Amino acid sequence: MWSLNGKVVVIAEKPKASYKIATALSPNIVRRVSYNIPYYLIRRGNVEIAIVSAAGHLFGLDSDEKGYPIFSYRWRPLYEIDDSAKHTYYYIKIIQEQCSRADYYVNACDYDIEGSVIGYLIIKFFGDVSRAFRAKFSSLTPMEIRESFNNLSRLDYEMIESGLCRHELDWVWGINISRALMDAIKLVTGKNVILSAGRVQTPTLKHVVENNIARNLYVPVPQYTISISIIKDNRVIQLEYCGEPYEKLSDAKKIVDELRDIRYLRVIDIKSESYSYRPPPPFNLGDLQSEGFRIYGFSPYKTQSIAEKLYLDAYISYPRTNSQKLPPTLNYRGILENLGRMPHYSNLVNQLLLETRGVLKPIEGAKEDPAHPAIYPTGVLPRGLSQDEWKIYDLIVRRFLATFSKNAIVNYTKVLFRADTSMGEILFEKNGLEIIDEGWMKYYYFMKPRETVIPRFNIGEKVYISKASIRRIYSRPCDKISKISLLKWMEDSNIGTESTRARIIELLFERNYLKSSGRGIEATDLGFGVIEVLDKFFPELTSVELTRFFEEKLEGIRKGLEKREVVVREARETISKLLEKFNHEKEIIGRLLGIRKGLIQTTNKCRLCNREVYSDNFCTYHYRAFIILKDSYNVWKERENLDWFEYLKKIINLRITGRWVREVAEYVMKRV
Repeated sequence: MWSLNGKVVVIAEKPKASYKIATALSPNIVRRVSYNIPYYLIRRGNVEIAIVSAAGHLFGLDSDEKGYPIFSYRWRPLYEIDDSAKHTYYYIKIIQEQCSRADYYVNACDYDIEGSVIGYLIIKFFGDVSRAFRAKFSSLTPMEIRESFNNLSRLDYEMIESGLCRHELDWVWGINISRALMDAIKLVTGKNVILSAGRVQTPTLKHVVENNIARNLYVPVPQYTISISIIKDNRVIQLEYCGEPYEKLSDAKKIVDELRDIRYLRVIDIKSESYSYRPPPPFNLGDLQSEGFRIYGFSPYKTQSIAEKLYLDAYISYPRTNSQKLPPTLNYRGILENLGRMPHYSNLVNQLLLETRGVLKPIEGAKEDPAHPAIYPTGVLPRGLSQDEWKIYDLIVRRFLATFSKNAIVNYTKVLFRADTSMGEILFEKNGLEIIDEGWMKYYYFMKPRETVIPRFNIGEKVYISKASIRRIYSRPCDKISKISLLKWMEDSNIGTESTRARIIELLFERNYLKSSGRGIEATDLGFGVIEVLDKFFPELTSVELTRFFEEKLEGIRKGLEKREVVVREARETISKLLEKFNHEKEIIGRLLGIRKGLIQTTNKCRLCNREVYSDNFCTYHYRAFIILKDSYNVWKERENLDWFEYLKKIINLRITGRWVREVAEYVMKRV
């Protein structure tokens, strides 16, 4: 860059980043403030550099056309189309002023698809893309920033085209389907209601709705297992039953009676094996979000937001990455030595350097990212972190340390016990766990298993039974979806990106389609209604397959295998066909949405909710619950020998009973 002549405008994505870039490029910066926004000037020889900041996206897609379908649009300043973006006016004004006299431009926004689009649009509207360069860096440390500016490249047009296409697809998808839904409800109710649907958010919402339906319709079924305790070395020890649960209570009773008569078990096998566990790979964003939720209960969006702040403060590398690999050019020892200056890590760093004898070779995972390595601490010592920021930073540091460490050795012992009964041999087991060598777990203790010490047994030894009883267990529904499991599902389904998935989940909450339920999430009545309508009339819109198809097209653009205009044209054709079908059902759709929104009162309501009647005075969901409740009684009657009233009482009192099933059971019980 220093070989250029004239004025160079450097565009950073955020104000913090602009300051980091300026101070890395020169110790002699001039700080200017305009409209309460700082920017920085550097002069060296024949080069004058202005480092200015965006505020994230400064432009958005918009159209003056009303109604739908709508496929003509243009990029406009965000402050003109979004009241919440009024502050971006002054950022644009400063950038425009500096770019008006520039000879060259450098896009120094985050090196990802969004950063490429942000910088490109600024240069396109206020500069000249033919005289523009790209700075690529994965951390905001001075050394890496200087290295990137010494090796500027052409604009990354494949990423730009992919990013522009993603915005266009999301816009045409969202604006057309959302307007269609709102038009349908207005046709029936006469009211303007804000509704939205999206290329990624709608399949994501459907996944939650399907999970909720399965859980709400669940009837637990009883099963029976054996609980047994033995005496060893004057200690009472609980054993685990090894067989399949019994389906008949009478069979379980018979076994327990025989065990009480036999009075002892015999040790028939002892196995002790040691396993070597490799260190976990360094974090990518998804793994960090999973651990943030598992350990601290942080939502994916909260973890991502904290990580982005740590990046802007130059404490960690760029967090929005899918990679589980660290670059071999990274100065591992230098980072470790800097971390060792912190009392919190000094002993750990010293131990690691002794353990490795200075040979630092990190473990790698399978996942890669073409733009950025895995997340790592830069070695810049953090200051003034909040408690939650420290927690995420500490996870990243400890995971980084663990990647250089040796394998952990864990020994598992299993003792197998047998009793001979009239129904054959019955097996029980006791498991022990001992950590032989902590290895990497010393550094990343969050994955360290709990040790279980068990007494020493001998094969053939008799052990006396102190207690034998029946343990009633119940089949369980599928797990309730949490924000992190939903994010993982999006990742596995290949919809959305590392940087957008957590935000899409939060958007579903803001739209009142989802709500929190403990550590899980549930769909609201409105969320159910939108999916019911779209799934019934436009299953293509709720399918993961269609969303994934276009995600693969976007990736093809990034790789130079697809053309943006071809992909956008294909999306337009798909949407046009769907909307043509939509218009034939508009009144029915509007009525269904109006009922879900509470704008239309039905005279024929479900006995238990505000939904319209489907059959037998129940809505679709409560009717299905009623059928399942009746069908499941035969199983309960055979296993527990309960009458109908006793069965209903049991179902109502079980916490794992589905909500709609319980509501039906309570209603029926009042009429018994």
